[in-house]
Amino acid sequence: MPFPRRLLNDYENIVLDLHPHWWYFGSSVSTLLGSMFLTLLLRAQMPSGFFEDAIGYLGMAAIIVSAAWVLVHLIKWRTTYFVVTSHRLIYRQGVVSRDGVEIPLERVNNVNFSQSVVERMLGVGDLLIESGGQDGQQTFTDIAQPERVQNIIHSTIQARGGMRSEATPGSMSIAGEIERLEALRDRGTITDDEFLEQKRRLLS
Repeated sequence: MPFPRRLLNDYENIVLDLHPHWWYFGSSVSTLLGSMFLTLLLRAQMPSGFFEDAIGYLGMAAIIVSAAWVLVHLIKWRTTYFVVTSHRLIYRQGVVSRDGVEIPLERVNNVNFSQSVVERMLGVGDLLIESGGQDGQQTFTDIAQPERVQNIIHSTIQARGGMRSEATPGSMSIAGEIERLEALRDRGTITDDEFLEQKRRLLS
């Protein structure tokens, strides 16, 4: 199900619209399959009688609970969005109670991704986004093809920066760039000397 257009501003366009990767279901589906396999195995091993019936009832209960967990995960998956628009990053999740994160593209300072060996084989990973907002860093898990998503975010930021520099005076662009450099310096991404050098180049 795509991200609702009614939640976008009139001037926004969707660049990327993702639900979590299918690995999101890994734990719940594994539990369901495990409970089914274990129930069948124990019933085959047990002699006929009371214990066979008890194992059957317990196994059926475990299967029902595991299936309900898969269903809950499915509902959460359908209502979890990672969206990149022409102006911001949007993350929304939840069914009854909802929570979300919105980061304007001009406040994104850095985008990193991480994948284990298994995650790389499956095409899933985590994104770490550093921004100039109050939260500073946000980690988003179960992102499909995180390296491609990183490239899309960077290219959208560059396109956004190009449009902003054409629409605003140069002094505004320089002030925004200095603010971004200050945020990087405060987080230790660049040193004081690097900050001063880049600031000098901007002002010159």
